[in-house]
Amino acid sequence: MKYLHTMVRVADLDASLRFYRDALGLELVSQREYPQGRFTLVYLAAPGDHQAQIELTFNWDTEDYGGARNFGHIAFAVDDIYAACQRLQDHGVLINRPPRDGRMAFVRSPDNISIELLQAATALPPAEPWASMPNVGSW
Repeated sequence: MKYLHTMVRVADLDASLRFYRDALGLELVSQREYPQGRFTLVYLAAPGDHQAQIELTFNWDTEDYGGARNFGHIAFAVDDIYAACQRLQDHGVLINRPPRDGRMAFVRSPDNISIELLQAATALPPAEPWASMPNVGSW
């Protein structure tokens, strides 16, 4: 058995690509439109690790997916939690749970999917402005 991907439905493909690709830094693996089914599939993966992917499913017809949190979250290990959060902030992403501990942060995608960022290896020493930042919203 081999893990393939996690699928999330997205309401705005352009906004989702700006988040997952541009702000979060995932690489576009493939993108294909299915006119007969009226949807687009986009696969993204962490740089250098295309074995585990995220599948963004964009249905062309408007649909409300709701705000349920029963999905949980998607988690990524990062080499520098502070740099990752700064990059996200620079792209206008709200840091819901800042990495005060130098180890863990949470943000939300444009479709309200929780994204957990974990410091690879050992936690970094607490650093400002992150150490003083409060939680914002739900994560």
